[in-house]
Amino acid sequence: MKLIYSNENSFLVNNMKNLVEAQRIEVFVKNEFAQGALGEISVFDAWPELWVVNDADFDRAMTIVDASQNQNHGSEWLCQGCFEKNDAAFEVCWQCQREKA
Repeated sequence: MKLIYSNENSFLVNNMKNLVEAQRIEVFVKNEFAQGALGEISVFDAWPELWVVNDADFDRAMTIVDASQNQNHGSEWLCQGCFEKNDAAFEVCWQCQREKA
């Protein structure tokens, strides 16, 4: 068994689990309920972790993890109202609240 992904957000770990399992790779989530022990254990020790069951699937699973992390989610855009640069995730300018053109 090898660790392929970890994140403080269990939603993201379970989403990654779904992506990997969709390619018929057997995985499991470790520390799924450990966040209730915060204060007793280190914060990082409580993060949910995604582990591949068969070591032979490790490289293929890591390819899926890497591909999902490196997706281009668009590019910055320039507001036509105030000419402020906005991140691709914004649909409305953070400076003047004008909608993306």
